Amino acid sequence: MPNPHSGAFKKGTHLSCFGKLNVVFPIGKNGFRNTPETCLACFCKTECLRSAMNRPEGLKVRESAVDRAYEAGMMKFLERWSTKKNIHRKIKAKQKYCKS
Repeated sequence: MPNPHSGAFKKGTHLSCFGKLNVVFPIGKNGFRNTPETCLACFCKTECLRSAMNRPEGLKVRESAVDRAYEAGMMKFLERWSTKKNIHRKIKAKQKYCKS
């Protein structure tokens, strides 16, 4: 059987780990999120990470990044409010879509 992380697998077919945030972008020992070495060799790593970050769990990661940027003074109040409102809309839409 060919290596599932090689280009021998057809694009469009995904592994069982595809889009799972805690697998493809776990929190490391230092407290930061890192992509594991096994994922770096995968042919669909970019699509997989995008998929994970566009799910409710990934959107919550983005929300925490916005909060950190605001606390560090890198973002003003209205920008933070607008960004967080947009993230909450996306989370609500994803949850509504998943229930249907």
